[in-house]
Amino acid sequence: MRKHSHETAAGLARIEGYLVSQAARQEADREGEAFARDLTWLGFQEQQEIATRFAQHHLRLRKQGLRAIVERAEELETEYSRRYTALRTRLVGLCVMVCALCFTAAILLAVT
Repeated sequence: MRKHSHETAAGLARIEGYLVSQAARQEADREGEAFARDLTWLGFQEQQEIATRFAQHHLRLRKQGLRAIVERAEELETEYSRRYTALRTRLVGLCVMVCALCFTAAILLAVT
């Protein structure tokens, strides 16, 4: 059962990624066309070339931004994992120490 839910989540993530990428492409195309439309001194073919190049540049910048976000997320994950491990180690040590103190106190109270 768990395998299916994991596969379903992975499939949904792929679909979501596809939809986001298509929306980004459409946005880049719209922005490129709007930019080229303002260059009224160019011919139609030249405007199309400018629009295409603008859209490609727009997508390249977006990919760079996403890569930077992913890298930062991975850095944060590593840092927080390290901190969590250190905190867990300290808490376990503290718990062992408290248990040892309670055990010692119980023995001392039982002896007296």
